[in-house]
Amino acid sequence: MRDPYEILGVSKGASEAEIKSAYRRLAKKLHPDANKHDPKAASRFAEINAAYEIAGDEKKRKAFDAGEIDAEGKPRFQGFEGFRGQPGGGAGPGASHFETFHFGNDGFQRAGGGGQGGFEDILRGMFGGATRGGARGFGSQFEPQDFATPGTGQDLHAEMTITLPEAAKGTKTRVHLPTGKDVEAKIPAGLTDGQSIRLKGQGWPIANGKAGDALITVHVAPHPLFKPDGAYLRLDLPITLYEAALGGKVRVPTLDGAVELAIPAGTNSGRTFRLKGKGLKSKSGAGDLLATVRIMLPERSDDEFAELMKKWREGKPYDPRSDLE
Repeated sequence: MRDPYEILGVSKGASEAEIKSAYRRLAKKLHPDANKHDPKAASRFAEINAAYEIAGDEKKRKAFDAGEIDAEGKPRFQGFEGFRGQPGGGAGPGASHFETFHFGNDGFQRAGGGGQGGFEDILRGMFGGATRGGARGFGSQFEPQDFATPGTGQDLHAEMTITLPEAAKGTKTRVHLPTGKDVEAKIPAGLTDGQSIRLKGQGWPIANGKAGDALITVHVAPHPLFKPDGAYLRLDLPITLYEAALGGKVRVPTLDGAVELAIPAGTNSGRTFRLKGKGLKSKSGAGDLLATVRIMLPERSDDEFAELMKKWREGKPYDPRSDLE
C-alpha cells in the first residue's frame, strides 16, 4: 500500500485534526454509494480507511514514522545490531558479548545483553524456531510475513436514537456509520437507553485483514406520555374531580393500545394503579404499566362551581394535611 500520508493528501507533520478532516472529506467523496458506476470506488474507499487506521492512530502513527511498521501495519525487520559472534554462533573464550532482542507489538526491541548460546538458540528463543533456510550465521533470510498474522481492523463507535415503541417491540432501522456506510441494524425488543449493539464486520477495514465491528450505542428518545423505569413504564393519568369522587371507568393509553381501568369512588390524587404486562419486555418477562392518578380541575370554573365548593367548605370541612403536623 502507498504511504498513508500520501493517500490522505496530508504532510507527515499534519496535526490530528488535519488528518481527521482530510479523511472525512475523502470518505464522503469516495464512498461507493456516491460512486455506484465506478468499479474502483470500493477499493479506493478501502485504501483511505486503511491509511487512516495508521495515520489516525497515535501509536500506529509513531510506529510507522519510526519505521517499525509498514503502510499496512506489518512490522518491519530491523536487523540484529550489536551481535558479534563467531561463525556458527559460537561464543567461546574471548568472544564479544551479544545483545538479545524480542519481538512484540512494537516491532523488534533490544532486550539487553550478555549470556552464552549459539545464533540458532537466540533465533529459536525469539521466534519459536521459525527461521527461513536454517540459522547459519548472517546468511539466514527473514521475511516479515513469517512473524505477522493477518490483522483485524479497529472497532468503530457510533450512536443512534430510536423511539420508545421501537425499543419496546424491537425494530430494524438504518444507521449511518463513520465509514460513510448506511447499514441495517436490528434492535431487540426490550432494549433500554444507553445499551449497545454490535454489528459484526462493519468497523474500520484493514488491508489484507478483516474489518472490525461497529459498536452502536442506542438512545431512546423521551416519550410524551410514558417514562421508562427498568422494565416498568410510568404514566401520569389525569382524571376529573367527579371521577375521583364517584368512581368510573377511564381509558388508559398503553404501547399496545388503550385499555379500560376502573377507578374506585373516593380515589385520591397520587394513587397508583398497576396494569400487568403493559410495560417493557425483559429477560424475566414483561414489566407492568404504573398509572398514577392526577385529579384535574376544569380549565375554566364558573360561578356555580365556585359556589358549590364554598358550600362544601362551610358544610363539610376536612384537613388532608393533619398528618403533616
